This record gives sequence, C-alpha cells and structure tokens, in this order.
Amino acid sequence: MRRARRSGLLPRNEDSLTGGRRRGVSRGRGVAIAVRIGECVIVMKAILQVLKETWLVVQEMAPYLLFGFLAAGFLSVFVSAERIREKLGVGGWRGALRAALWGVPMPLCSCSVIPVALSLRRHGAGRSSTASFLLSAPQTGVDSILVTLAVLGPFFAVIRPVAAFLTGAIGGMIVGRLAERDPPLGDEAAACTEPCCQPASAARKVGRALRYGFVTLPQDIAVELLAGILVAGLITVLVPEDFFMGLFGKGLLSKLIMMAVGIPVYVCATASVPIAAALLLKGASAGAVLVFLMTGPATNAASLAAYRRMLGTRGLGIYLLVVAGSALAWGMLVDFVLTEARLKSFVGWSGGRLPQWLTLGCAVFLLVILVQAAYLRYHRHGHGGWGRGDHGCLR
Repeated sequence: MRRARRSGLLPRNEDSLTGGRRRGVSRGRGVAIAVRIGECVIVMKAILQVLKETWLVVQEMAPYLLFGFLAAGFLSVFVSAERIREKLGVGGWRGALRAALWGVPMPLCSCSVIPVALSLRRHGAGRSSTASFLLSAPQTGVDSILVTLAVLGPFFAVIRPVAAFLTGAIGGMIVGRLAERDPPLGDEAAACTEPCCQPASAARKVGRALRYGFVTLPQDIAVELLAGILVAGLITVLVPEDFFMGLFGKGLLSKLIMMAVGIPVYVCATASVPIAAALLLKGASAGAVLVFLMTGPATNAASLAAYRRMLGTRGLGIYLLVVAGSALAWGMLVDFVLTEARLKSFVGWSGGRLPQWLTLGCAVFLLVILVQAAYLRYHRHGHGGWGRGDHGCLR
C-alpha cells in the first residue's frame, strides 16, 4: 500500500480522508458528551429547585405543625373515657352533633381513626355518633388547622373545620336513620383495657401527652407528610403556571377529577395541605382544591373494609355518598362565592411573619422528628413496610 501510494497508483489524500473521518467521529462524540452534560446540569438544577421549594414549605409550616403536635398530645391524653361515654353515648342527632364537634380537633387520619372509632363503640357510642366521628375527624385536626392557616390562609383554615363538622353531623344523622337495620358491632360492650385508660398522675399524663404529640402522632403521618411536601415541590417546579385552570377551569369536571383522585388515595389532613397549595399555585380552583382536602383525608381504599364492619354495608354506602356529595357541594359553593382576587388576598396569610431563626430552628426540629418517626414506624412493622397508624387510645 505504501509502495503503491509512493508510486502514484493511489491518491495521497487517502490518509487525510481517514483522518477527517476520525476527527468527525471525535467531534460527534464530543457533541454527544456535551449534550449529556447539559442534560445532567438541567436535571440537577431541577432537583435543586425542587429541594428548595420543599425546604420553603417545611419552613413555612414547621412552627404551626409543632404547636399542633403539642396541642394534639394534650388533647389526646386529657380526653377521658368517662367523658366520651357521657357525651357520645346518646344516639340520634344529639350524638351526631357531639361526635362531629369532638372529631374536628382530633389529629387522626382515615386509618388511625379506625381504632379510635372502635374504642368509641366499646365505650358505648351509637352508630350515628360513630359515623359522625368517622366523617369529621380525618378531614381536619388541631395540627392540620394550624398548618392550613400558615400555608393556605384563614379562608381555608376556617372552611375546612366548618365543612368537616357539618359533613360529620349530617352524615351521622343519615347513617343513624337509614342504617339502623345493619348488624351491630360484635364487641360494642367490651371494656377498654389499654394503658391509656388506666389512671395516672398529672406528671405522667404530661409525659404521655409529649410522647403522643412528638413520637406517636408523627409516626402515623411522617411518611405521608414527607411525601406530600415532596409532591408539592415537584408540582411547583415541573407544572406550568395556570396549567389546571386552562385544563379544567372552575366547572364540575375539576371537582369530579379531584374527588376521583382523593377518595381511593391515602393522604392525611396535614399532608394534603402542601399539595393543595401547589395545586392552587398552578391554577386549580379553590373549590376543586377543597374537594381534594375533604375527600383525600376522609377516605382511602385500605380502610373501607373496617368502615363496613363498624357501619354495615348500607352504612358504608351512605358514608361514601355523604363524603362525595358534601365535597362537591362545598366545592361548588366556594367557587361561586370566592373570586380569584379575594382568594389571592387570603392564601399564604398567617398573621405576620415569624422570625427567621424561629422558622429555621422549627424546620430543622420538624425534619428530625419526622425522619426519626419514619424510622421507628418502619422498625415497628418489622422491616416489612411502612404500615399505618394503629394508635386507638384517646388518652
């Protein structure tokens, strides 16, 4: 080959052509590497932005959520079984009203409310009272009310407990009237033998309150709350502005979609707040967001079997109809009376800015509590999964 090229039989530019091809391949590889590096940079920026938005949500809600944990701990400890029997043992509309009133401040999700409702039945509560408590308690609680005030503003902080109370009271009355022929619960008359029902000194009760508020209760909601905050960050970064408004608007379709998402999915009242805030930021109507805030915490597919056991088949059907009907009615009402300008003036108002050192310290403390709670919850279930809250004692 070399002799032929020297003799002139082959063109001398053959080497240059081969070298050109090699340089072209090298340039192509360089461009591909540069494209991949650019993609990695974009992904890293998006991840950092999601983490930034997530951290901002944690800072905003941390002081109020920690105070809610504290209040929930004392509320759970100092509610006696005798008082429950006295207030909720009656049937009819009085029992439904009282159960709804007691259920609104309770920091319980749609799974952890089940053992509490069973405890109510053992303490003598009627079917209407039990249904009312099941409807009102998961939708809101003292902790979620404070977080709602911090993140979504006073309008949602007021409308959530009002809607939960009326839904529970009306639904309890309907269940008590129409589901009375269903078979009774087998262990209604059984006495509560759990440690929470045993007498204790004031100092021990304070210790139980702190343990419930900062150890037991966070175990019930830690995984869901962390997931909800992360989902809120993802929606804020990845979803375009006014996406939901342009897609669904304020009509009935947006409420039905939120209801279809909220009923089967497990999300606690507190964890639903950052997701709702992100949906509002991306154009979802206030009514559609309220539908999600009502149906998400009130129901989930995993708890329906236990609800059926307490309420009966007919009672469960009435329960689901009440949740769906109330959520749609409240959603349509909110979109009718609340203009977009008024909504913007409400959302994010929390009565003034807290000092930065306080919000930062509370955010760090909250993350420590939630991570520890998730770890304890995982080990409580023997490395077999995260499980769900099973703390059924009221004190």
